[in-house]
Amino acid sequence: MTEPSATPMRNASPLTAVKGMNDILPGQVPRKEKLPDSVLWQWFEDTVRSVLARYAYQYVLTPVVEPTALFVRGLGEMTDIVEKEMYSWRDAMNGDELTLRPEATAGIVRAMIEHNALYNGPLRLWTIGAMFRHERPQKGRYRQFHQLDVEALGFAGPDVDAEQILMVRRLWHELGLLEGRHVRLEINSLGQPAERAAHRAALIAHFERHADALDDDARRRLHTNPLRILDNTKSAAMQPLIEAAPKLMEFLGSESLAHFDAVRAALDAAGLAYRINPRLVRGMDYYNLTVYEWVTDHLGSQGTVCGGGRYDGLFEQLGGKPTPAIGFGLGIERLLLLVQELKLPLPNSALHVFAVIPDVAAMPRAMAAIETLRATGVAVQMNAAGRDGLGSMKAQFRKADASGARYALVFGADELTQGMVTVKPLRAGGAVAQWLRPLADAAGWAHELRTA
Repeated sequence: MTEPSATPMRNASPLTAVKGMNDILPGQVPRKEKLPDSVLWQWFEDTVRSVLARYAYQYVLTPVVEPTALFVRGLGEMTDIVEKEMYSWRDAMNGDELTLRPEATAGIVRAMIEHNALYNGPLRLWTIGAMFRHERPQKGRYRQFHQLDVEALGFAGPDVDAEQILMVRRLWHELGLLEGRHVRLEINSLGQPAERAAHRAALIAHFERHADALDDDARRRLHTNPLRILDNTKSAAMQPLIEAAPKLMEFLGSESLAHFDAVRAALDAAGLAYRINPRLVRGMDYYNLTVYEWVTDHLGSQGTVCGGGRYDGLFEQLGGKPTPAIGFGLGIERLLLLVQELKLPLPNSALHVFAVIPDVAAMPRAMAAIETLRATGVAVQMNAAGRDGLGSMKAQFRKADASGARYALVFGADELTQGMVTVKPLRAGGAVAQWLRPLADAAGWAHELRTA
């Protein structure tokens, strides 16, 4: 019997990522698809952290894998996500039914209940992470995608609803997206469960009267989730029937209308334009009152870039105490595709300096000075030796220019003999072509590189 060889196969084909699960790469790496690069990704995350900190939201992390029952109970057995899109399996070790999370809210609510996290009062929370849905990949819609998820838990009033919507507007401004021109707000009220139940009965009666006009998907949903029929924008033949369907707003009581009016008043006072969209609904029973979406016309059919709403019933549905809550989800890939599509001006590179080192003999002194600069907060990329050594001065300056750095530090032999380094601006606008600075006092002049 021949023993298997321990030597790796030399001609094995290279492995590739699973379709619809993408690598996020540095900007200078060529890619087959137009996907956001890691620099753009970091800029987005930095902006998010800055904005959410101003609204007192705290960071939270939950597992990527959760019990399948969490999503069956949280999203409902008849939703598309649970029926067709979840990555689920039985754990071979103990038989547990597990699922890669398709969304973040259910996991956060599960964590709050499990750890009694709201014992000391309401919380504002946010997270960023990977979500998974088994569906046909297309532009802005992937099998592994990343989401910003923001939740305000324990707050019942319309003021937090409005604050959260205004916080998203602040994020748009920080990202350079113009409200109204690039993204616009649509809002609605789902009322309370009893009001929705009355609307649901009226919807079923309306569609039953026109059963011959329903497509297969509408017939399947009619008695399980009729609200989802209103989301059907693919069937042109059904649009007149959908437009003629009873509107939820007609079934709202005085308290629900007062809540919605208070949200609108706050948005009006802040000068935020919006459109009331009576067809903006959520298929899950635990959603109530305020629901909203930020949409764009620049991404084709994938027009929703942010969707949120109040879900006061979810805690109880997942085994916790009744707890008011509102939150939103924002697809990061889709949003960054929008930023790229609009060719928005992006911030300059965070890199301050590229260190040009002509001779490997200069490396020890250069590295000591570079470490001093980094200790003061200066971002430095050092030219390091490759297969062909350090490369020529011309080649190093090409690298320096491509790096996006503001300055090149030249550790030439003449400079080092004098105990100096040359500071050379790489971007237009400097009044002086270049200047010398003492190596021994790198910490003293480091601020010039950070602030100029």
